Amino acid sequence: MASCAALSSSLVEYFEGEDFYRCGYCKNESGSRSNGMWAHSMTVQDYQDLIDRGWRRSGRYVYKPVMNQTCCPQYTIRCRSLQFQPSKSHKKVLKKMLKFLAKGEISKGSCEDEPMEPSMEDAVAGDMALINKLDLQCDLEKLGDSLTESLEREVKKKGKGTKKEESKEFIQSQDRNEELGSGEPSHAVDVHTVPKPGKGADLSKPPCRKAKEIRKERKRLKLMRQNPAAGPEAFQAPQEPQAKPSRPRSLEELMFGSLPEDASHKLEVRVVRSSPPSSQFKATMLESYQVYKRYQMVIHNHSPDEPTVSQFTGFLCTSPLEPENPPNGPDCGYGSFHQQYWLDGKIIAVGVIDILPYCVSSVYLYYDPDYSFLSLGVYSALREIAFTRQLHEQAPQLSYYYMGFYIHSCPKMKYKGHYRPSDLLCPETYVWVPIEQCLPSLDNSKYCRLNQDPEAADEGRSRDPDRLQVLYKKAILPYGVFKQQQQQREPGEEAAVLQYASLVGQACSERMLLFRS
Repeated sequence: MASCAALSSSLVEYFEGEDFYRCGYCKNESGSRSNGMWAHSMTVQDYQDLIDRGWRRSGRYVYKPVMNQTCCPQYTIRCRSLQFQPSKSHKKVLKKMLKFLAKGEISKGSCEDEPMEPSMEDAVAGDMALINKLDLQCDLEKLGDSLTESLEREVKKKGKGTKKEESKEFIQSQDRNEELGSGEPSHAVDVHTVPKPGKGADLSKPPCRKAKEIRKERKRLKLMRQNPAAGPEAFQAPQEPQAKPSRPRSLEELMFGSLPEDASHKLEVRVVRSSPPSSQFKATMLESYQVYKRYQMVIHNHSPDEPTVSQFTGFLCTSPLEPENPPNGPDCGYGSFHQQYWLDGKIIAVGVIDILPYCVSSVYLYYDPDYSFLSLGVYSALREIAFTRQLHEQAPQLSYYYMGFYIHSCPKMKYKGHYRPSDLLCPETYVWVPIEQCLPSLDNSKYCRLNQDPEAADEGRSRDPDRLQVLYKKAILPYGVFKQQQQQREPGEEAAVLQYASLVGQACSERMLLFRS
């Protein structure tokens, strides 16, 4: 038995059972189903292990979809960043950004039906409704409360006229009916189909030749007619030396192309720790909040009164992850961060990320709608992949870029599969499977066991629940001892603990502390 005074591990409060809620993807009013827990604190290793079992966080709330029952199964997806090669559509976005920075050029029709991420509130709408009922209070949450209070004071200083000014400031460069979300353009998938009559290549005819080759052939035939005595060999074009195949340009070469000294714009990306908030984060939090507010109003049609300061800080600023700075880790350390995109001295986008032992995990992105033409959803994902590769040089075990959930049944959310090579997490055995092997099965069924080995089992499953760690009356003890001390246990107590153990796995159940009252 250990004292709570020596507490340095994760502390969670599990919500018993499952409930149906509104789905933020298909909008089914009662189709989303998940398990959840409130994380008062969490180590980065525990969260790494949890997301490798299908969990994901929203603020301090950590949830796991009930995959075989929810309306839109959500498969954890990761990109192998070290092998990543940008597609043609990715290169187009990078080129567009460089042209804008260099010359201020804005391509017409450049925001091409990008799929829309559901707002974070929608994605876990029902789960957050459950949280609101609980009215949880904990000393460890005072940090989030102080953040909210300080930001609210800053907002009030701007006066009552701010809302009116903001509504006048909106410059919508795109049609309101266009989907201006943060993802890969929906047309970027290469679909090979048989051409309809009159369209596409006719495979029964020889392939088209380049105009340059046709001109050379005409010139050769003309010379032969003028001098028929010479043999055909005399008019053969000299053989050009065969060029070596060119090496494809890397993501970094495409992204960080040289800009002229008199470039029209300057883009700077800053990584600031959001929890606990660094001084840089505190200094820019108000500006960041205003960008988020504009994003929600234009992209997700929220009213001017939404989101509130508490919603913003609760979803995007507070985090249960404890900061860590080990000597073998990246220079910035592990934990929760905001990646701020500064254009000419102002924030135009913010990527919320977690830096974990083996990956960079993308949490959310929001941006100034005035810059939708830059495809900031795609651009930020490419920047985060490049950032993962940069961190890998400092911490070799960190090599993956986690993109959250892949939802094959939701067309707007399939764009994440375009960042290749990538893997999906099997919801039964928790092993990673290349996405190419998963797609045929997902085309036939929304829910699939992705691991094709019928004999494979969950190697990290809970095998001995009595070793699960419990925090009870400020003391840490194994669940087996806790059971013996409880003369009168509440109905369903053991079923809830066993469910929790099966979902988090044996390793996490022995490290994390499960709060019991």
